[in-house]
Amino acid sequence: MDHFIQIYKTQAKSYHRIIAAEDVDNHLHPALENITPLRGARVLDLGTGTGRIPLLLNGLAKQIVGLDLHWDMLREHQTQRKRSAGHWSLLAGDMRFLPFPTDTFDVTTAGWALGHFTGWYPENWSTETRRVLDEMHRVVHPGGALIILETLTTGSLIPAPPTPDLAAYYDWLEKRWGFTRQEIQTDYQFTNAEEAIAQTEFFFGPELSRTIRRNNWARLPEWTGVWGKRV
Repeated sequence: MDHFIQIYKTQAKSYHRIIAAEDVDNHLHPALENITPLRGARVLDLGTGTGRIPLLLNGLAKQIVGLDLHWDMLREHQTQRKRSAGHWSLLAGDMRFLPFPTDTFDVTTAGWALGHFTGWYPENWSTETRRVLDEMHRVVHPGGALIILETLTTGSLIPAPPTPDLAAYYDWLEKRWGFTRQEIQTDYQFTNAEEAIAQTEFFFGPELSRTIRRNNWARLPEWTGVWGKRV
C-alpha cells in the first residue's frame, strides 16, 4: 500500500504537526489572493485533510466546505476546527464524484491531493485527474476560480517537480487545462534540526533526514506550486 494512504488513514495527528510548521513567512495566502478575492467567497476544499486551507481562510470566506476520503484526517480536522472556533462543514467523499449541484461555489481548491494520482493510478492518472477537474469546473459558477496546490520539492534550495511523473502532471495542468503557475517558498520552521527530523521522517523518509542533519536545518526548505484558473 502507498505509504501516503497509510498515513492519511492512521497518522493524521502527526501529519497535522508537520503542516502546522509550514509556510513560516506566510506566502500562501497572498498567492491565493493573486488568483481570486477570497473574502466573502463560497469555497469548496477538496482533499481537505486536517484543515490546511480552511484554517487559513477561517473568518475570511463566507462559506467553506471541506471534503476528504479519509476519516482519520476528518477527525483531526474536526479537532483543529474546534480549536480555531471555526464553523465550516466537513464531508467524507470522493473528489471525483462531488455531491453538489452545478454552480454552487465561487472557488474550488485542491491542496496537495491530485498529485498523488500519479502514484496511485500510474497507468491512467490523467483519466482519474480529469474526473476531478471536470467536477471542479462543474460546481464553480461562471466567473469563479479553481486553485490547485502541489509540492515543488522539500529540502531543496530551488523549486522543481520532485518526480518526472509530477513534472508531466504539472505541464498537463498548464498546457491542457490552462492553469497558470506561481512558485512560492513555504518553508517549515522547527526548533532545531533534531525536531525537524523527528516530526518529518515518517512522511518524507530517511534520505531527507540525512539532508536535514547534514545542513543542520531547523528551517526546512519547502516549495509550493499554486496553479490558478478563472472560469
